Amino acid sequence: MDLAFTPEEQAFREDIRAWVKANLPADIAHKVHNALRLTRDDMQRWARILGKKGWLGHGWPKEFGGPGWNAVQKHLFEEECALAGAPRVVPFGPVMVAPVIMAFGNKAQQERFLPGIASGEVWWSQGYSEPGSGSDLASVKCRAERQGEKYIVNGQKTWTTLGQYGEWIFCLVRTSTEGKPQTGISFLLIDMNSPGVSVRPIKLLDGECEVNEVWFDNVEVPAENLVGEENKGWTYAKHLLSHERTNIADVNRAKRELERLKRIAKAESVWDDLRFRDQIALLEVDVVALEMLVLRVLSAEKSGKNSLDIAGLLKIKGSEIQQRYAELMMLAAGPFALPFIEEAMEAGWQGNFPGGEVANAPLASTYFNMRKTTIYGGSNEVQRNIVAQTVLG
Repeated sequence: MDLAFTPEEQAFREDIRAWVKANLPADIAHKVHNALRLTRDDMQRWARILGKKGWLGHGWPKEFGGPGWNAVQKHLFEEECALAGAPRVVPFGPVMVAPVIMAFGNKAQQERFLPGIASGEVWWSQGYSEPGSGSDLASVKCRAERQGEKYIVNGQKTWTTLGQYGEWIFCLVRTSTEGKPQTGISFLLIDMNSPGVSVRPIKLLDGECEVNEVWFDNVEVPAENLVGEENKGWTYAKHLLSHERTNIADVNRAKRELERLKRIAKAESVWDDLRFRDQIALLEVDVVALEMLVLRVLSAEKSGKNSLDIAGLLKIKGSEIQQRYAELMMLAAGPFALPFIEEAMEAGWQGNFPGGEVANAPLASTYFNMRKTTIYGGSNEVQRNIVAQTVLG
């Protein structure tokens, strides 16, 4: 494995850096660097800018309208975007469902759905988890019954991230109860404007409605929206989850947030505390180790070798790092991290924040929100079992 970037890759990085600097709106970058509230318009604005350039689907092959970058180029693009303060691309369309449609969808589905995803015009949601079916995803009960040329869908999905903005949702639905639970699941694309679909936002402690319940009451879905074969959805779901878990690792955001942690530590006068700085150093070592692991996978992929099936391992370590930097930011600010003033999450807020540092306003809500990272995308306990069985043997 060669961890040094080639001159061509360094030149590619410089080109990306220059383009992002010229095209990323300054107001959005300010919000990202300071963990302030991003609106739907903020996220869509950046998505459309990337879409116009042909980079929203930056991991796509050329045959489907992507740039056809190799694994290292994709990594460099993501890193430069993160360090510049670009919002994370909402992954449900370009990172999750698009690869499934490319790999298992028919030509008509590819021509119908991929352009809207690539342009950033269509907002997709993910319909996987249900009450009682989180890490045990194979136990989903949301039912789709075939009636001629349509399916009738009834049931519920929950923890649907940003589902209140969704225009389409990809769902795992139960189409059979015969045999093992995994064998009766299908992968269905559903228009969220269909009669019978209702979205109920779940208001979190910080006042945000980041997650939602989605209900299906006799929703009619054309049979042509079935991806692949009926009852083969579990295979497609596993394909998608490998993309989700690698995305959750998000080593590039960790590098950006590490720099934010250092800024907070200096502002709060704990940077000179050697014990606290030791904790930052330990975190930085973990971030570098995660990056090396990611680059190891990318190096194998670039050279055509079979990379280790370690998406679960990347998810475990990445989620723990996210929790740790959120915790250290809290510790740096001490009691001044605790007050919750919802208005302080808005860019340009001019009120008085206890402790004087407005940068402390998002710390508590971020810390509590990050407790989810070791649970979603398959809990870390389950991921450790998968790694033990598939990687360690």
